[in-house]
Order: sequence, then C-alpha cells, then structure tokens
Amino acid sequence: MAQTEEVKLHFLDYWRVIRVRWLIILIAFLLVVITAAVVTYFQPREFQSSVWVEVRSTAENPRIFAPNQPDIPIHDPQLAPTVFQIIQRTGILYPVIEDLKLQDKWAQEGSRLSREQAYAKLRSKLDVEEQRNTDLLQISVFDTNPQLAADIANKIVAVYQDKRVEEEKEIMNRAVASMNEEVGKQQKAVDDALADMARIRDEEHIVDLNPEGTEDTQAPVNQMVIKQETEVNEVDMKVATLQSKLDQIEKLKGEDLMRMLATLDVQDPTIQKILPNYHDAVANQALLLNSGLGENHPKVKAVRATIDVYAKQLEQQVASIRSALEKNLKTAQATRDELRRRLEEINAKQLQTKTLSADYTRAKNKYIKEKLLLDGVRTRAQSQTMELAMPRIAVSVKQVAEPPSFPARPRVGLNLMLGALVGLVIGLGLAFFIEYLDTSVKTMEDVESLLGAPVLAIIPKNIRVLHKEPGDSPDAEAYRILRTNIEFNRKNPQANTISIVSGGPGEGKSTTIANLAFICAQGGYSTLVVDADLRRPVQHELFDVNNDVGLTNYLTTEMELDDVILPTAVENLSILPSGILPSDAVGILNSQRMSDMIAELKLRYDIIFFDSPPMLGVSDASVLASEVDQSIIVVQHRRFPRNMLTRVKQAILGVGGTVLGVVLNNVDLKHDQNYYYYTNYYGYYQPRDKESRRSTRESTATAATRSNGSAEPDDY
Repeated sequence: MAQTEEVKLHFLDYWRVIRVRWLIILIAFLLVVITAAVVTYFQPREFQSSVWVEVRSTAENPRIFAPNQPDIPIHDPQLAPTVFQIIQRTGILYPVIEDLKLQDKWAQEGSRLSREQAYAKLRSKLDVEEQRNTDLLQISVFDTNPQLAADIANKIVAVYQDKRVEEEKEIMNRAVASMNEEVGKQQKAVDDALADMARIRDEEHIVDLNPEGTEDTQAPVNQMVIKQETEVNEVDMKVATLQSKLDQIEKLKGEDLMRMLATLDVQDPTIQKILPNYHDAVANQALLLNSGLGENHPKVKAVRATIDVYAKQLEQQVASIRSALEKNLKTAQATRDELRRRLEEINAKQLQTKTLSADYTRAKNKYIKEKLLLDGVRTRAQSQTMELAMPRIAVSVKQVAEPPSFPARPRVGLNLMLGALVGLVIGLGLAFFIEYLDTSVKTMEDVESLLGAPVLAIIPKNIRVLHKEPGDSPDAEAYRILRTNIEFNRKNPQANTISIVSGGPGEGKSTTIANLAFICAQGGYSTLVVDADLRRPVQHELFDVNNDVGLTNYLTTEMELDDVILPTAVENLSILPSGILPSDAVGILNSQRMSDMIAELKLRYDIIFFDSPPMLGVSDASVLASEVDQSIIVVQHRRFPRNMLTRVKQAILGVGGTVLGVVLNNVDLKHDQNYYYYTNYYGYYQPRDKESRRSTRESTATAATRSNGSAEPDDY
C-alpha cells in the first residue's frame, strides 16, 4: 500500500509539472506542428510507382527439387535479401541512369549531374521492400513526374533481369567448357586402361568372353568347383547311410532282428509281405498261452511251427539284403574316392588360373571404373549444355509499374500526426528540463530541509489586504493558521517583537505583515506594526495613514512615541509609519535609541511586527534582525533560487538573530495541488446562501476595483 501511494505521489508530481508548465508545452507543441505543416506544404508532390517481382534461384527449366520430394521446389531464404541489396547498388542503377538519361533529366539550373550525384538522387527516390516469408519484392520509385517514376521502376527490373541472365550464362559457359575438358581427360584415361587390359590378356592367353562386362573371368571355374563339391558331399552322405544300415543289421540277431526290422527302413517287398504275418503269428501264440493252453497243446505247436517258418524266411531275406548293402557300400565308396580326386584336380587348376589372371582382373576393373566415370562426366556435360540452351528467368514480374494518378508524398496526415507527437514530446521534455533547472522553492520539504525551520503557513496566491475586505474572507484563515503557529513556536511569551524579512523584493512580506497584524488584532492582541523599511515603505498606504511623521522622526529628534504611533481603523491595531526617508537608514536603525524604543514597545503591546527591507538587498534588515526577538522569513513560491533562501537564514544567524519559521507565500493552488490539504478551509468558509454569495461577489468586485487602482500589495 505504501509503495502504491508513493507511485501515486510521483505521478501527481509529474502532473503538477505539466500543469505549471502547460504554456511552454503548448508553445512547443504549436511551433513543431506549424513547422511540420509549413514544411509539408512546401515539399514537392512526388508520385509513387511500384513494380512487384518474384525472384528465382535458377532458370525456369530445369528447376531444383528436393531430393525426397520431386514435386516441391527448394526455397532459398537468402535469395530475396541478396537481391534486395543488389538492386540498390551501382551495378544496377548506373545502367538505369545511362539508359534513361537521368543525368540530363535531373539537371539543376542547366548543370548536368555527375553519375555519382544522379546515383545518390536515385537512391533517395528508390524504396525496395521485402515481403516477409515470400520471394516477393516491391520496388517503388518516387518522382515528381509519374511517368518517369514508372519508367525507372520497370527499367530497374529489366536491367537486373539482363544482368542476372548474363552472369548465369557466363557461369554456365565456363562450367560447360570445364566439363568438356574433363570429358577429354577422362576419355584418355579410358583408352589407356583398355590398352593395358588387352596387352595383359594377350600376354597370358586369357580367354574373356565379355571383356566389357563386370563378370569375373573365374566364374565358370568357380561354378564347376562348387558343383563337384556338391557331388562329393552327396556321395559321402550316401556312404554314411549305407554303412549305418549295415552296422545295425550286423548287430541285431534272432528275435531282436525280427522285432527291430520294422524300424530299419528296409524297402524290400518280401520282408514287407512276410513281416506282418510273422507278427500276427507271434500275437496269436501269446493269445493261446494266455487262454490257459500249454506249451505242448496242438494249437500252440501249430502256431509255433508257423512262426519258425516265417522267421527262417525273414532271416534268409535279411541275409540277401545284407549282401546287397555290402555291394552298394563298396560301389559308393569307390565313387566317392573318384569324385574327391577330380575335385582336387579342379582346385589345383583354379588356383593356377587365379595366379595367372590377377593382373588382368586389376586392369579390367580399372578400365570399367574409368569408363563409368567417363559416362557420368559426359552426362553432366550434356545436361549443362542443354540447360544453357534453355530460356532463363531471374525474376518474374507480377505487377508492372504504371504512372500513378495521385501523389504519395508528402503524407500530410502522417506528417502532422508525427509533428504533433514530436511537439508533445519536445514540449514535455522542455517542461521537465526547465523544472529540473528550476532551483526555486516548490514544496514545504524544500524549505524545511534547507533551513531546518518549520513552515508556519502557506499563503495562497492573489491574497488582498484583509482589513479592506467586507465581512469574514476565507483568505483570513491562512493568517489565523500563521498566528497560531507563531504562538506555539515561540519559546518565550515575552519574545513579542518579530521582524518579517524576505530575500528579495516582491515576495509579499509587507502584505503578510498587514494581514497578520489584522488577524492578531482581531484575536484580541494589542498589536503594533512598525514600518522599518526605510527604503520603500508601504504600510502607511495599506492602512491609509499619514506618513509625514514616523519612525525616522522619532529616532532623529526628541519626539515621544505617542506622537509617532498612529491608530488605524482596526481595533487593537496601531501603526508606526516610516516617516520621512533618511539618507542613512542603517545608521538610524543601528542606534541606542532604536534599542530603547523596542524595549519600551515590548511593554506597551502584546505583539509588535517590524516590516524590513529585503535581507540580501541592503544591510538594514540585518540590523533590524539583531534588535528584535525573532524573525520570520517570507518566501515566494517558485521565484528565487534555494541558495538565496539559505543566504537569508545565514544573514539572520550571522547577526545573532533567531529564525522563528518560514511563510510560503503566493502558492498557486490551481496548479500545486499538493497544498490542497493545507488550504482546504476555502470550501468550508464559502457562503452557503444565495444572498451571502451575492454580497460576497459584489464586495469582492469592489475590493478588486479599489486594489487595481493602487499598487499590488504582493509586490512589496
């Protein structure tokens, strides 16, 4: 909350500065706006003609495409900014100047412009704008001649187009020539590799059915070796299978052989026919024995005889199969040995062939490699040659520049708006700068921090002499506050002689004394006003008394006080006018008679006010400050520098005087609203009924007329 109030006070301070310096702000604002209007009025009317172009990175055909997206062209984000800079350089604008003869058209007073001058003028008329996130450029030209503006804009595009195409063709020509040279070099490398390959083939008597192909010359031999190895492996498997079956048959005898014969995978029709009958007979025998028949039972014997017959037949057939397996095994082993011998011969021949053709293979591979490189280089050379022959477009014109009908410069509304903004900124800046340079007293804090003395009262601006105002005026409350603060700040009630001083003339001390004395008299104090300003006395005019006899007469003659003290129209209030002005005011005031007079007046009156000359102007005020009990400094708001106020206090203290406090005078409440809380009694004291308000306005007008007819009180 405290921080918010501090920010609010700061804002009110800024607003106060604006209200106080509003006239400076208004003058600066009007001057800048008028200047902008005059400059705008006298500026030549220029027409704007624009051409819109789209910049392109390559020729229209072929285009550069993204590698994975063949239908989407690649966008070069640096191309448009590059063209933006190139168009404004001499390489483009010099040809435009020469083709359109701008040096002659822009001649001044018959003097032909140099090319550099014409270029500078064209640059000032040229405005190139890049459209964000696009490849579009807007090229605008301003000129008093609308047709010339359009011609220049179109010519800039044409010159850039020609320059760009010419540069790209030159680059392509160099590239094509370089590629053709590379083709020649590569062709020679291919011929050399072919000759080397043929020489080795002839020397080693190598038969190569496809010398241009990439097949290996050892491929047929390798295939033969693989085929032979496959046959050897198959025979080995066959031998292993026959040996396994023969071993199983040799191991099994009798009933074991009959029982396991079905698992030997013997493909013999006789065995396949007899073996089921044998198993059935064995099963039948087991069934009979299980039914309770004995071993010698005829049925059991008959079945056993059948089993023996089948077993004998199977043994004979197995012996026949065994003999056949042995023969087949020997035949397979012989075939395997032969295949292995032939495989060894083929491997030896292949090794010899590889040793003989290694140099040829290297030469052939080199030839094929050089030939592939030649094909690639030749293809690129042909592509560049075809691309060179295609039409090239550096920029695509989307809108041709045409002569405009209305001028684009000056922009009256924009200029006036900018002038108003600049004027306002300058006015505010000047106001705050002057406020910064202003070292006058502005606030109560300024007074209290400089002098270390309290502010006894704040007197508003345009206060009149109160005893001449009809009725009770709201202005009187400020002096009532002053009277009260004087009472509370006086340390000794006997210190009743008070001088009212100021740093310079015109700060309102004389009016302050008159009104303060009037308020004190109204409060029942026996009050005396001593006009000790022997340079420029005004108290007799404020109270309408005769100034023929006064203070100077008393101090220079033997007159009595009663002869020089005059009554006023205000009850309890008397005045001791200055009298005839002397030639030596300091000598008169700095006398024993003056001290004796002050001592006697202290006994006669409750409070005595001394009007003195400016403290820094003459030495009279210093003498008077040393004689009285206390001094009150009147400071006019926002008039004199602060160091002047410090010197006033130092002058009083330097002669042994005492500063009671400060009166801040002539405060403009309309602008300095910080003092509202110290002067809000005005609304409280305003008349409330219509008759009283009317009488107040009439009396105020009469008092103002009377006051205007004489010297302004605040000038003293």
